[in-house]
Amino acid sequence: MSFSKISVVGLGYIGLPTAAVIASRKREVVGIDVSQHVVDTINRGEIHIVEPDLDMVVHAAVKEGYLRATLVPEPADAFLVAVPTPFKAEDGKTHVPDLKYIETAVKAIAPVLTKGNLVILESTSPVGATEQMADWLAEARPDLTFPQNHGEESDIRVAHCPERVLPGHVIRELVANDRVIGGMSKACSAAACKLYEIFVEGECVVTNARTAEMAKLTENSFRDVNIAFANELSLICDKLAIDVWELIGLANRHPRVNILKPGPGVGGHCIAVDPWFIVSEAPEQARLIRTAREVNDSKPKWVIEKVKVVVGDFLLKNPGHTAKNVTVALFGLAFKPDIDDLRESPSLAIAQQLKRELVGTLLVAEPNIHRLPEALAGCTLVQPEVGIARADICVVLVGHKQFRGLDFSAKPADFVIDVVASGRV
Repeated sequence: MSFSKISVVGLGYIGLPTAAVIASRKREVVGIDVSQHVVDTINRGEIHIVEPDLDMVVHAAVKEGYLRATLVPEPADAFLVAVPTPFKAEDGKTHVPDLKYIETAVKAIAPVLTKGNLVILESTSPVGATEQMADWLAEARPDLTFPQNHGEESDIRVAHCPERVLPGHVIRELVANDRVIGGMSKACSAAACKLYEIFVEGECVVTNARTAEMAKLTENSFRDVNIAFANELSLICDKLAIDVWELIGLANRHPRVNILKPGPGVGGHCIAVDPWFIVSEAPEQARLIRTAREVNDSKPKWVIEKVKVVVGDFLLKNPGHTAKNVTVALFGLAFKPDIDDLRESPSLAIAQQLKRELVGTLLVAEPNIHRLPEALAGCTLVQPEVGIARADICVVLVGHKQFRGLDFSAKPADFVIDVVASGRV
Protein backbone atom coordinates (compact mmCIF):
# COMPACT_ATOMS: atom_id res chain seq x y z
CA MET A 1 0.00 0.00 0.00
CA SER A 2 1.41 3.37 -1.00
CA PHE A 3 0.53 6.55 0.82
CA SER A 4 1.07 9.35 -1.66
CA LYS A 5 -1.77 11.46 -0.20
CA ILE A 6 -2.71 11.53 3.47
CA SER A 7 -5.55 13.39 5.14
CA VAL A 8 -5.48 14.54 8.76
CA VAL A 9 -8.88 15.36 10.24
CA GLY A 10 -8.64 17.92 13.05
CA LEU A 11 -5.80 20.43 13.01
CA GLY A 12 -5.32 21.09 16.70
CA TYR A 13 -2.49 20.37 19.13
CA ILE A 14 -1.95 16.85 17.74
CA GLY A 15 -3.41 16.93 14.23
CA LEU A 16 -1.44 19.92 12.95
CA PRO A 17 2.00 18.73 14.17
CA THR A 18 1.26 15.26 12.77
CA ALA A 19 0.23 16.69 9.41
CA ALA A 20 3.30 18.93 9.31
CA VAL A 21 5.75 16.14 10.19
CA ILE A 22 4.29 13.82 7.53
CA ALA A 23 4.41 16.66 4.98
CA SER A 24 8.06 17.26 5.87
CA ARG A 25 8.71 13.74 4.52
CA LYS A 26 7.62 14.98 1.09
CA ARG A 27 4.15 13.42 1.18
CA GLU A 28 1.05 15.33 0.12
CA VAL A 29 -0.98 16.08 3.23
CA VAL A 30 -4.45 17.62 3.29
CA GLY A 31 -5.61 18.87 6.68
CA ILE A 32 -9.33 19.06 7.43
CA ASP A 33 -10.77 21.38 10.05
CA VAL A 34 -14.14 22.94 10.81
CA SER A 35 -12.64 26.37 11.51
CA GLN A 36 -12.16 28.77 8.59
CA HIS A 37 -9.68 30.71 10.72
CA VAL A 38 -7.55 27.59 11.26
CA VAL A 39 -7.67 26.69 7.56
CA ASP A 40 -6.73 30.20 6.43
CA THR A 41 -3.93 30.48 9.00
CA ILE A 42 -2.31 27.21 7.95
CA ASN A 43 -2.63 27.99 4.25
CA ARG A 44 -0.64 31.17 4.91
CA GLY A 45 2.10 28.99 6.36
CA GLU A 46 1.33 30.13 9.90
CA ILE A 47 0.09 28.37 13.04
CA HIS A 48 -2.72 29.06 15.49
CA ILE A 49 -1.24 27.29 18.53
CA VAL A 50 1.99 27.56 20.53
CA GLU A 51 4.38 24.66 20.05
CA PRO A 52 8.18 25.00 19.70
CA ASP A 53 9.48 24.53 16.13
CA LEU A 54 6.02 23.84 14.72
CA ASP A 55 5.86 27.21 12.96
CA MET A 56 9.02 26.45 10.95
CA VAL A 57 7.86 22.97 9.94
CA VAL A 58 4.42 24.22 8.86
CA HIS A 59 5.83 27.19 6.97
CA ALA A 60 8.26 24.99 5.03
CA ALA A 61 5.64 22.32 4.26
CA VAL A 62 3.11 24.87 2.97
CA LYS A 63 5.71 26.79 0.99
CA GLU A 64 6.96 23.60 -0.69
CA GLY A 65 3.40 22.55 -1.55
CA TYR A 66 3.19 19.43 0.60
CA LEU A 67 0.68 20.74 3.16
CA ARG A 68 -2.61 22.52 2.71
CA ALA A 69 -5.81 22.84 4.73
CA THR A 70 -9.46 22.76 3.74
CA LEU A 71 -12.92 22.62 5.27
CA VAL A 72 -14.18 19.84 3.00
CA PRO A 73 -12.78 16.27 2.99
CA GLU A 74 -11.40 14.94 -0.27
CA PRO A 75 -10.13 11.55 -1.45
CA ALA A 76 -6.85 10.32 0.02
CA ASP A 77 -5.02 7.06 0.66
CA ALA A 78 -5.20 7.32 4.44
CA PHE A 79 -7.20 9.34 6.97
CA LEU A 80 -5.96 10.15 10.47
CA VAL A 81 -8.71 11.32 12.81
CA ALA A 82 -7.41 13.61 15.58
CA VAL A 83 -10.43 15.38 17.05
CA PRO A 84 -11.42 16.08 20.69
CA THR A 85 -13.21 13.55 22.91
CA PRO A 86 -14.87 15.61 25.67
CA PHE A 87 -17.26 14.54 28.44
CA LYS A 88 -21.03 14.63 28.51
CA ALA A 89 -23.59 14.19 31.26
CA GLU A 90 -25.69 11.04 30.99
CA ASP A 91 -27.88 9.11 33.41
CA GLY A 92 -26.71 11.27 36.31
CA LYS A 93 -23.04 10.77 35.46
CA THR A 94 -20.83 13.75 34.57
CA HIS A 95 -17.74 12.07 33.09
CA VAL A 96 -19.20 10.04 30.23
CA PRO A 97 -16.99 10.04 27.10
CA ASP A 98 -18.60 11.97 24.25
CA LEU A 99 -17.71 10.63 20.80
CA LYS A 100 -19.74 13.21 18.85
CA TYR A 101 -16.67 14.80 17.24
CA ILE A 102 -15.35 11.42 16.13
CA GLU A 103 -18.76 10.53 14.71
CA THR A 104 -18.98 13.84 12.85
CA ALA A 105 -15.45 13.44 11.48
CA VAL A 106 -15.87 9.89 10.17
CA LYS A 107 -19.26 10.65 8.63
CA ALA A 108 -17.64 13.59 6.86
CA ILE A 109 -14.89 11.45 5.33
CA ALA A 110 -17.12 8.44 4.58
CA PRO A 111 -18.34 9.75 1.18
CA VAL A 112 -14.77 10.06 -0.15
CA LEU A 113 -13.54 6.63 0.98
CA THR A 114 -12.42 4.17 -1.69
CA LYS A 115 -11.34 0.54 -1.58
CA GLY A 116 -7.86 0.19 -0.09
CA ASN A 117 -8.09 3.24 2.19
CA LEU A 118 -6.78 3.25 5.76
CA VAL A 119 -8.64 5.05 8.56
CA ILE A 120 -6.79 5.58 11.84
CA LEU A 121 -8.27 6.95 15.04
CA GLU A 122 -5.64 8.95 16.92
CA SER A 123 -8.03 10.67 19.32
CA THR A 124 -7.70 9.49 22.90
CA SER A 125 -10.77 7.32 23.29
CA PRO A 126 -12.59 4.94 25.62
CA VAL A 127 -12.19 1.23 24.97
CA GLY A 128 -14.35 0.24 22.00
CA ALA A 129 -14.28 3.61 20.24
CA THR A 130 -12.37 2.30 17.22
CA GLU A 131 -14.97 -0.43 16.71
CA GLN A 132 -17.71 2.18 17.03
CA MET A 133 -15.94 4.30 14.41
CA ALA A 134 -15.81 1.33 12.06
CA ASP A 135 -19.53 0.74 12.58
CA TRP A 136 -20.33 4.36 11.72
CA LEU A 137 -18.26 4.07 8.56
CA ALA A 138 -19.95 0.80 7.57
CA GLU A 139 -23.34 2.40 8.13
CA ALA A 140 -22.44 5.33 5.89
CA ARG A 141 -20.82 3.18 3.18
CA PRO A 142 -22.68 -0.14 2.77
CA ASP A 143 -20.97 -0.54 -0.62
CA LEU A 144 -17.61 -1.11 1.09
CA THR A 145 -16.50 -3.84 3.48
CA PHE A 146 -14.95 -3.26 6.90
CA PRO A 147 -12.82 -5.40 9.24
CA GLN A 148 -15.55 -6.03 11.84
CA ASN A 149 -17.40 -8.10 9.23
CA HIS A 150 -14.82 -9.10 6.63
CA GLY A 151 -11.61 -9.32 8.68
CA GLU A 152 -8.39 -9.53 6.70
CA GLU A 153 -10.17 -9.12 3.36
CA SER A 154 -11.96 -5.84 4.16
CA ASP A 155 -11.96 -3.03 1.61
CA ILE A 156 -11.15 -0.47 4.33
CA ARG A 157 -8.43 -0.91 6.96
CA VAL A 158 -9.18 0.51 10.42
CA ALA A 159 -6.80 0.99 13.37
CA HIS A 160 -6.25 2.91 16.57
CA CYS A 161 -2.89 4.59 17.13
CA PRO A 162 -2.95 6.93 20.13
CA GLU A 163 -0.63 9.91 20.28
CA ARG A 164 1.70 9.91 23.28
CA VAL A 165 3.58 13.17 23.05
CA LEU A 166 4.48 15.87 25.56
CA PRO A 167 3.25 19.40 24.80
CA GLY A 168 6.26 21.60 24.23
CA HIS A 169 8.18 18.66 22.70
CA VAL A 170 5.61 17.41 20.18
CA ILE A 171 7.68 17.69 17.00
CA ARG A 172 10.58 15.70 18.47
CA GLU A 173 8.42 13.10 20.20
CA LEU A 174 6.19 12.44 17.18
CA VAL A 175 9.31 11.19 15.44
CA ALA A 176 11.28 9.64 18.31
CA ASN A 177 8.63 7.91 20.43
CA ASP A 178 7.47 4.33 19.94
CA ARG A 179 3.94 4.00 18.57
CA VAL A 180 1.31 1.51 19.66
CA ILE A 181 -0.51 0.21 16.57
CA GLY A 182 -3.90 -1.37 17.26
CA GLY A 183 -5.45 -2.69 14.07
CA MET A 184 -8.86 -4.34 13.87
CA SER A 185 -7.11 -7.12 11.90
CA LYS A 186 -3.54 -8.10 11.10
CA ALA A 187 -3.90 -6.44 7.70
CA CYS A 188 -5.11 -3.25 9.37
CA SER A 189 -2.11 -3.21 11.71
CA ALA A 190 0.31 -3.85 8.85
CA ALA A 191 -1.14 -0.95 6.86
CA ALA A 192 -0.98 1.39 9.85
CA CYS A 193 2.64 0.40 10.56
CA LYS A 194 3.57 1.20 6.98
CA LEU A 195 2.03 4.66 7.33
CA TYR A 196 3.79 5.53 10.60
CA GLU A 197 7.09 4.25 9.34
CA ILE A 198 7.05 7.25 6.97
CA PHE A 199 8.05 9.49 9.88
CA VAL A 200 8.39 7.49 13.11
CA GLU A 201 11.94 6.52 14.12
CA GLY A 202 10.75 4.73 17.25
CA GLU A 203 9.38 1.19 17.17
CA CYS A 204 5.86 0.48 15.91
CA VAL A 205 4.50 -2.07 18.39
CA VAL A 206 1.48 -4.04 17.18
CA THR A 207 -1.51 -5.05 19.30
CA ASN A 208 -5.28 -5.02 18.85
CA ALA A 209 -7.46 -1.90 18.82
CA ARG A 210 -8.89 -2.34 22.33
CA THR A 211 -5.49 -2.86 23.92
CA ALA A 212 -4.11 0.18 22.07
CA GLU A 213 -6.97 2.28 23.41
CA MET A 214 -6.41 1.01 26.94
CA ALA A 215 -2.63 1.53 26.68
CA LYS A 216 -3.04 5.29 26.25
CA LEU A 217 -5.55 5.49 29.09
CA THR A 218 -3.24 3.44 31.31
CA GLU A 219 -0.22 5.64 30.64
CA ASN A 220 -2.04 8.78 31.68
CA SER A 221 -3.79 7.15 34.63
CA PHE A 222 -0.39 6.07 35.95
CA ARG A 223 0.76 9.67 35.79
CA ASP A 224 -2.46 10.89 37.40
CA VAL A 225 -2.16 8.51 40.35
CA ASN A 226 1.43 9.62 40.98
CA ILE A 227 0.54 13.31 40.77
CA ALA A 228 -2.36 12.71 43.15
CA PHE A 229 0.11 11.31 45.69
CA ALA A 230 2.20 14.49 45.40
CA ASN A 231 -0.85 16.74 45.62
CA GLU A 232 -2.15 14.90 48.65
CA LEU A 233 1.27 15.24 50.28
CA SER A 234 1.11 19.01 49.70
CA LEU A 235 -2.21 19.20 51.58
CA ILE A 236 -0.86 17.14 54.46
CA CYS A 237 2.34 19.18 54.67
CA ASP A 238 0.40 22.45 54.66
CA LYS A 239 -1.63 21.20 57.63
CA LEU A 240 1.50 20.06 59.49
CA ALA A 241 3.61 23.16 58.67
CA ILE A 242 6.15 21.18 56.62
CA ASP A 243 7.80 22.41 53.42
CA VAL A 244 6.51 19.87 50.89
CA TRP A 245 9.22 20.72 48.37
CA GLU A 246 11.99 20.03 50.85
CA LEU A 247 10.21 16.84 51.91
CA ILE A 248 9.92 15.54 48.36
CA GLY A 249 13.54 16.41 47.65
CA LEU A 250 14.64 14.42 50.68
CA ALA A 251 12.38 11.45 49.92
CA ASN A 252 13.57 11.35 46.31
CA ARG A 253 17.12 10.73 47.53
CA HIS A 254 15.98 7.15 48.14
CA PRO A 255 17.16 5.13 45.11
CA ARG A 256 13.70 3.69 44.44
CA VAL A 257 11.54 6.74 45.15
CA ASN A 258 10.59 9.34 42.54
CA ILE A 259 7.73 11.50 43.79
CA LEU A 260 6.41 13.93 41.19
CA LYS A 261 5.78 17.63 41.81
CA PRO A 262 2.52 18.91 43.29
CA GLY A 263 0.69 21.79 41.66
CA PRO A 264 -2.70 23.49 41.45
CA GLY A 265 -4.28 20.32 40.06
CA VAL A 266 -3.95 18.39 36.81
CA GLY A 267 -4.91 19.71 33.40
CA GLY A 268 -4.66 19.04 29.70
CA HIS A 269 -6.77 16.88 27.48
CA CYS A 270 -4.99 13.68 28.52
CA ILE A 271 -4.09 13.21 32.17
CA ALA A 272 -7.13 15.12 33.44
CA VAL A 273 -9.48 13.22 31.13
CA ASP A 274 -8.24 9.72 30.30
CA PRO A 275 -8.62 8.18 33.79
CA TRP A 276 -12.34 8.97 33.69
CA PHE A 277 -12.60 6.93 30.48
CA ILE A 278 -11.41 3.89 32.43
CA VAL A 279 -13.73 4.67 35.34
CA SER A 280 -16.68 5.00 32.96
CA GLU A 281 -16.07 1.50 31.58
CA ALA A 282 -15.29 -0.25 34.89
CA PRO A 283 -16.60 1.90 37.76
CA GLU A 284 -16.57 -0.88 40.37
CA GLN A 285 -13.00 -1.93 39.64
CA ALA A 286 -11.31 1.46 39.05
CA ARG A 287 -11.29 2.51 42.71
CA LEU A 288 -7.71 3.83 42.98
CA ILE A 289 -7.94 5.57 39.60
CA ARG A 290 -11.18 7.29 40.63
CA THR A 291 -9.76 8.38 43.99
CA ALA A 292 -6.66 9.86 42.32
CA ARG A 293 -8.88 11.82 39.95
CA GLU A 294 -10.93 13.14 42.86
CA VAL A 295 -7.77 14.21 44.73
CA ASN A 296 -6.45 16.08 41.72
CA ASP A 297 -9.83 17.58 40.87
CA SER A 298 -10.12 18.91 44.42
CA LYS A 299 -6.75 20.68 44.46
CA PRO A 300 -7.99 23.88 42.72
CA LYS A 301 -10.60 24.29 45.48
CA TRP A 302 -7.81 24.13 48.07
CA VAL A 303 -5.86 26.83 46.19
CA ILE A 304 -8.95 29.04 46.00
CA GLU A 305 -9.54 28.72 49.74
CA LYS A 306 -5.87 29.49 50.37
CA VAL A 307 -6.15 32.71 48.34
CA LYS A 308 -9.31 33.75 50.18
CA VAL A 309 -7.62 33.19 53.55
CA VAL A 310 -4.64 35.30 52.47
CA VAL A 311 -6.98 38.06 51.26
CA GLY A 312 -8.57 38.02 54.70
CA ASP A 313 -5.16 38.22 56.38
CA PHE A 314 -4.20 41.12 54.13
CA LEU A 315 -7.31 43.05 55.13
CA LEU A 316 -6.62 42.44 58.83
CA LYS A 317 -3.08 43.76 58.44
CA ASN A 318 -4.17 46.68 56.24
CA PRO A 319 -7.29 48.15 57.86
CA GLY A 320 -7.30 51.02 55.36
CA HIS A 321 -8.20 48.60 52.59
CA THR A 322 -11.53 47.03 51.75
CA ALA A 323 -12.16 43.86 49.77
CA LYS A 324 -13.04 45.98 46.74
CA ASN A 325 -9.61 47.54 46.47
CA VAL A 326 -7.51 44.41 47.02
CA THR A 327 -5.58 43.47 43.87
CA VAL A 328 -4.65 39.85 43.24
CA ALA A 329 -2.25 38.84 40.45
CA LEU A 330 -2.31 35.30 39.08
CA PHE A 331 0.77 34.01 37.30
CA GLY A 332 -0.09 31.42 34.65
CA LEU A 333 -3.26 30.01 33.07
CA ALA A 334 -1.94 27.14 30.91
CA PHE A 335 -2.23 23.59 32.18
CA LYS A 336 1.58 23.16 32.25
CA PRO A 337 4.70 25.31 31.82
CA ASP A 338 5.75 27.00 28.59
CA ILE A 339 2.70 26.28 26.42
CA ASP A 340 -0.52 28.15 25.60
CA ASP A 341 -2.89 25.20 26.03
CA LEU A 342 -5.73 26.01 28.43
CA ARG A 343 -7.65 22.74 28.02
CA GLU A 344 -8.83 21.37 31.37
CA SER A 345 -6.39 23.77 33.04
CA PRO A 346 -6.75 23.90 36.83
CA SER A 347 -5.14 27.35 36.78
CA LEU A 348 -7.84 28.65 34.45
CA ALA A 349 -10.52 27.10 36.66
CA ILE A 350 -8.96 28.81 39.69
CA ALA A 351 -8.92 32.15 37.88
CA GLN A 352 -12.56 31.81 36.85
CA GLN A 353 -13.67 30.96 40.37
CA LEU A 354 -11.68 33.81 41.92
CA LYS A 355 -13.20 36.20 39.38
CA ARG A 356 -16.64 35.13 40.64
CA GLU A 357 -15.80 35.23 44.36
CA LEU A 358 -13.40 38.17 44.77
CA VAL A 359 -14.74 41.70 44.57
CA GLY A 360 -11.35 43.31 44.05
CA THR A 361 -9.13 43.55 40.97
CA LEU A 362 -7.81 40.42 39.30
CA LEU A 363 -4.67 40.65 37.16
CA VAL A 364 -3.44 37.77 35.03
CA ALA A 365 0.10 37.23 33.76
CA GLU A 366 0.19 34.56 31.04
CA PRO A 367 3.05 35.14 28.59
CA ASN A 368 1.88 32.53 26.08
CA ILE A 369 -1.45 34.10 25.12
CA HIS A 370 -2.35 37.47 23.60
CA ARG A 371 -5.81 37.88 25.11
CA LEU A 372 -7.75 36.42 27.99
CA PRO A 373 -10.54 33.89 27.36
CA GLU A 374 -14.10 35.22 27.50
CA ALA A 375 -14.64 33.56 30.87
CA LEU A 376 -12.17 36.09 32.34
CA ALA A 377 -13.75 39.16 30.80
CA GLY A 378 -13.20 42.09 33.14
CA CYS A 379 -9.80 40.83 34.29
CA THR A 380 -6.60 42.41 32.96
CA LEU A 381 -3.80 40.61 31.12
CA VAL A 382 -0.47 42.07 32.26
CA GLN A 383 3.26 41.47 32.01
CA PRO A 384 4.64 39.54 35.01
CA GLU A 385 6.59 42.52 36.35
CA VAL A 386 3.47 44.68 36.18
CA GLY A 387 1.57 42.04 38.13
CA ILE A 388 4.14 42.12 40.93
CA ALA A 389 4.19 45.92 41.04
CA ARG A 390 0.44 46.40 41.10
CA ALA A 391 -0.76 43.44 43.16
CA ASP A 392 -1.27 43.19 46.89
CA ILE A 393 -1.25 39.38 46.66
CA CYS A 394 0.61 37.26 44.10
CA VAL A 395 -0.38 33.68 43.24
CA VAL A 396 1.97 31.61 41.06
CA LEU A 397 0.01 28.79 39.41
CA VAL A 398 2.28 27.69 36.53
CA GLY A 399 6.06 27.36 36.42
CA HIS A 400 6.59 29.18 33.11
CA LYS A 401 10.23 29.92 32.35
CA GLN A 402 9.37 33.64 32.29
CA PHE A 403 8.44 33.43 35.98
CA ARG A 404 11.58 31.74 37.28
CA GLY A 405 13.66 34.88 37.63
CA LEU A 406 10.89 37.07 39.03
CA ASP A 407 11.65 38.98 42.22
CA PHE A 408 8.80 38.85 44.72
CA SER A 409 11.00 40.05 47.59
CA ALA A 410 9.24 43.42 47.78
CA LYS A 411 6.07 41.57 48.84
CA PRO A 412 5.64 40.17 52.35
CA ALA A 413 6.15 36.42 52.12
CA ASP A 414 2.68 35.82 53.56
CA PHE A 415 1.16 37.50 50.51
CA VAL A 416 2.93 35.37 47.89
CA ILE A 417 1.37 31.97 47.22
CA ASP A 418 3.55 29.79 45.01
CA VAL A 419 1.86 26.42 44.44
CA VAL A 420 4.53 25.22 41.97
CA ALA A 421 7.66 26.44 43.77
CA SER A 422 8.61 28.39 40.64
CA GLY A 423 11.64 29.94 42.34
CA ARG A 424 13.16 26.51 42.87
CA VAL A 425 12.78 25.19 39.33
